[in-house]
Amino acid sequence: MRTHLQGQAVTDFILPHALPAALDGRETVKLLSLDCFDTLLWRDCHAPRDLFDALPETTSLQRQWAEMRARTAEMVQHGRNEVTIADIYRQLFPNAGRAVIEAAIAAELEAEARHCFAFQPTVELMREAKRRGIGVIIVSDTYLDAEQLRTLISRAAGKDVAALIDRIFCSSRYGRSKGEGLYQDVLKALKRAPDTILHIGDNAAADVGGVAPLGVQTLHLRQFLPATEQRLRLESAVSAMLQPRLPGTIAAQQPHRAALAAVEPQIEDDAEALGFSVLGPVLHAFERWLQQEAETLQAERGGTVHWLFMMRDGLLPMRVHQASGHAAPGHPVEISRFTATAAAMTSEAAVERYLQFDLGNDLDAAARQLLFPAPEAKLLLRSLPKEAGRIGAFLREIRKPTRMRQIHKSAKAFSERLVAHVRRLVDPQPGDTLMLIDLGYNGSVQNQIDPLLTKQFNVHVAGRYLLLREQFCSGYDKKGLLDESSHDVQMLETLSQNVAVLEQICTAAQGSAVDYRADGRTICQTNSIKGRQSQTRERIQAGTVRFEREQAAMRLRGSPIDELSLWRSAAAATLTRLMYLPLPHELTVLNGFEHDVNMGLGDTVALFDPEIARRGLRRRGLFYMKGSERMYLPAELIGEGLPIRLSLLAQKRFGLPFKNADFVDSTISLPLIVADGTTASTGAVTATPTHDGYYLAPIPIEDCRFSVGVQFGQLFDWVQVESAVFMPVERFLSQNQRPGEEEQDAMPSLEGMVQTAPHLFHCENEFAFMMVPPPPRADDRPMMLAITFRPIARRETQAAVASPAAAPVHAPGVR
Repeated sequence: MRTHLQGQAVTDFILPHALPAALDGRETVKLLSLDCFDTLLWRDCHAPRDLFDALPETTSLQRQWAEMRARTAEMVQHGRNEVTIADIYRQLFPNAGRAVIEAAIAAELEAEARHCFAFQPTVELMREAKRRGIGVIIVSDTYLDAEQLRTLISRAAGKDVAALIDRIFCSSRYGRSKGEGLYQDVLKALKRAPDTILHIGDNAAADVGGVAPLGVQTLHLRQFLPATEQRLRLESAVSAMLQPRLPGTIAAQQPHRAALAAVEPQIEDDAEALGFSVLGPVLHAFERWLQQEAETLQAERGGTVHWLFMMRDGLLPMRVHQASGHAAPGHPVEISRFTATAAAMTSEAAVERYLQFDLGNDLDAAARQLLFPAPEAKLLLRSLPKEAGRIGAFLREIRKPTRMRQIHKSAKAFSERLVAHVRRLVDPQPGDTLMLIDLGYNGSVQNQIDPLLTKQFNVHVAGRYLLLREQFCSGYDKKGLLDESSHDVQMLETLSQNVAVLEQICTAAQGSAVDYRADGRTICQTNSIKGRQSQTRERIQAGTVRFEREQAAMRLRGSPIDELSLWRSAAAATLTRLMYLPLPHELTVLNGFEHDVNMGLGDTVALFDPEIARRGLRRRGLFYMKGSERMYLPAELIGEGLPIRLSLLAQKRFGLPFKNADFVDSTISLPLIVADGTTASTGAVTATPTHDGYYLAPIPIEDCRFSVGVQFGQLFDWVQVESAVFMPVERFLSQNQRPGEEEQDAMPSLEGMVQTAPHLFHCENEFAFMMVPPPPRADDRPMMLAITFRPIARRETQAAVASPAAAPVHAPGVR
């Protein structure tokens, strides 16, 4: 809020957190006037129309259309725009009797009462006004009448809040809104000097523009910072894509709006703000759900429910749990995928599962996972063939009975140390429940250790995850805040694609567990994550914890409701928005983050790399992302426009069966000269669009026998050439496009083309071309030249020598 005074003129806007002090420095004010909706009463949804989805026997659109018809009819008949709720429902049910209309009105008022709450800073201002002997009135543009609005305030905010209000003025009673002069009627009824009144509302046009000219002091309540407003708008849009509009349920559920409005403007650090505004709502929803699940487990199974937060990713959920004030202590259990897999290798079947599904190409890592001592693993790997047959030889060696017995013996000792680690933390008793808490999304650690913990402690193991999308039906007790009970599997898969960004925010700043001492103390590998990343993550986590501590106080409800479904929906939309539609300032916070794979290897992968994305988009189009190995791919599209990011989200969300050809709606026939040293011929190749105006021309050169002259001059005066690289045809045809893999830069020469800037060329005449000799022949694989270019200025008349019927140049399988 701008808090200074300029002479006798006061500031014209106020931020939500400053509302309680709005009367300071205004000694002449004798009456406080407030707008109602989005000033005193706020809703659990993004926009007023989202509440209409909760109405029975009608749709949101029907309710909106009825209001428009009612206002049109009122304007035609009486020359005014304001209507009553009864007018609206008479339009909605034109053939219904009075009882039906009254029941429909009652249902809407019930929905409003259920999903409205009082904004705490506004209530605090009202109480401060009363303390100073200042009256309080409500002036609202609404189709409700004063009695209906007072009843709604009483039900939604509580009778004590309603009792603070002296009078209520509604536009439906006077037939005009604040922008049309309603406040003239208010002043006439009050018989009070305008300059002794302070009016505050969220609509600048109505609450300032329609009131201030009458001499009333006004303040525009700016509900949200511009960035917050945009984020909530995007969350609402994402919510519409994630979950269907269900009868009886409000759309675009956002119970976190009040906390964001009241607290976020006070946070100066972008990292803390990211934690508060994005991770805060998600992990608050997770904590509420965990408390409900713990109560259910306690009621069903008895004993003690032990909250075991799986480190490292369980750190932030544990901190949120501790900040919630819940009585159950949270215990940090350090069981990584590496240690869980190692402890499970006590049977030949377990070893075979690992060999079949998790072996990979890194045999050194596999030997460590199979618990071979380092010197022995070195000898084993040295004895294997260098290239062909290496993995097969490794498998034959591992399956030898002596090797299997060694693995089982080491795994049994390892499992005993893991059990000692759990006992050191909680010492569970028979009949207790170990609630394993993690982000998810498959529950791989639980799959490995569930039988071990169940047998060793005679307990029940319950995995509870933020996101659960099992790859196979394990049969273990697993549930998720976001799982198949609340969302379809394609939506869950959409979230799991980019879970790395959530993991790196929630994780502990320590290395992954690789073993345990005999007394259960953890042995961790060296943390490979950079110090700056850990410092940034700590600030994000601090903001998340702050949200948990402060969010509840911002919402005052007249009667409590079960908010869990609201928070679950909000968590899904908020998390998906961060994953697929991140904002630039958020990515500035996360820039440089790396993700470690938590397999005891110390391997890290960049979360995102916008430069690689830009290059990949230009050279291959959006489908380059299918082969990318980075962990937060949508972040790479920042700066490429909302349409392309929405395309990616829609394709992932709905599993749309698009192929690259579906995106081709224009082509360029690029003329060529192809020569093999003795003969030359002309032809053409079809170039297809990639991104940002660029085209890709794939030109086959067989087994490196052909030189290619690209006749840019026939088509263009100016052309931008992004790249010219050679690659195997099979690589180009692969569904997993990976720019840079198996590529070799071409070394072209220019004839009649002049380079005037990096990548920019001027074609002096229609005969100008770029000659590209083939690379040295390495083998007999078919090769191709891939040229990415962007037309800058087309030649007005093409050369007369251009062959109109030139044969297309192609290779088998290339179109």
